[in-house]
Amino acid sequence: MEKYGVLPPPEGIRTYAGSRRALVSACAVGFAFSANYTNHAPLVGVLSREFTFNQTLAGLLTTGIFLTHAAMQVPGGHLVDKIGSRRVMIAALAVVAAGNFAIAFSSAYWLLLSWKIFTGIGTGTCFVAGARYINEALAGPRVHFAQGLYGGSILLGSGFVILALPRVSGAIGWRGAFIVTAALATAAWILWLAAPAPGEQRAHAAGRFRGMLLEPQLWLLGLVQMASFGLAIVVGAWIIALLGQKLGLPAAQAGMIGSLVLLLGILTRPIGGIAVKRAGVRRLLVASLLLNATGCFVLASGSNGLAPAIAAVVLLGCGCGLPYAALFTRAATLFPGRAAAAMGLVNMLGICMILAGAPLVGRLADWTGNFRSSFLALGIFSIFTCAASFLIHSDESAPSV
Repeated sequence: MEKYGVLPPPEGIRTYAGSRRALVSACAVGFAFSANYTNHAPLVGVLSREFTFNQTLAGLLTTGIFLTHAAMQVPGGHLVDKIGSRRVMIAALAVVAAGNFAIAFSSAYWLLLSWKIFTGIGTGTCFVAGARYINEALAGPRVHFAQGLYGGSILLGSGFVILALPRVSGAIGWRGAFIVTAALATAAWILWLAAPAPGEQRAHAAGRFRGMLLEPQLWLLGLVQMASFGLAIVVGAWIIALLGQKLGLPAAQAGMIGSLVLLLGILTRPIGGIAVKRAGVRRLLVASLLLNATGCFVLASGSNGLAPAIAAVVLLGCGCGLPYAALFTRAATLFPGRAAAAMGLVNMLGICMILAGAPLVGRLADWTGNFRSSFLALGIFSIFTCAASFLIHSDESAPSV
């Protein structure tokens, strides 16, 4: 464990049972807070009828939560580094639960939007607190795999509510559906209270905060996060429209195929955590980005076959999921004294891709009349990022800061 710059964890975590409790607690939190990324999406129809708003305003509900989610990555991480992941997570989960309860009792659209923005403060802080907790509580040879499982739980939570909430809403109404997601956050909060303490960490010089923000290696990792997680969300937002336009598929069938971009990440994020130990950070990132570029180019090609489209989606699902663990464990290793803030910076850049990339893809499609140019541009961006990733240091030791 000396390689990772930490002391051995306390006895409660050193045992297999203690490690399992720590991992289960973190993954439960990841599932619970990530449900808020998309819990409004399957309810937009009933909400728009209830409060009389259009599709543009519906889209702002997603923008609202991701804006504050992104904005809290670095300051939330800084807070975690200062006072500890467990204490910050307790407060952040309370914000998520409170935001959902408030949404359930909202009486106007502006209240829905305001509480989604408020909830994003909690989800953004939860992410960096959980990522840092994994690195503290499970430091050692299995930290990459554990970080991958945490990332997989986040995708599972955001995907699960899309499947489950329409059925819940049909049974107990949309207000009841938001109470269910509030209950998920509350249950995770209770479980977190019993999570093992991450243990005493070796004191690290935190270094200057400005130096961390300007570190080129972190920005390179953030660029890869843009071309992996950010790309997955952007592709997921438009893949149904592309498959419908290109292959004439009905929305339900296109949605089943397109969902693989995200759903495969539930498996490929942990697999990437295993692979990085054998391949190394830089090799894994290069290979993943080449998969993404190939998938985008296939979708941008003139081929109208269903099999190539499915293959392209699978390539994207793999390429977008594999880098996750490597990116965040590497960021923490670079700045062990500011691990949560460093991981937050990397994730914030990925979210910026979502906020800017989704509307730009749509604008380019409107301009050219099809999505081929949009996916060609995404493929070129992946190739550019792949070339830039050769500048990422292959040595996993932390630099002096």
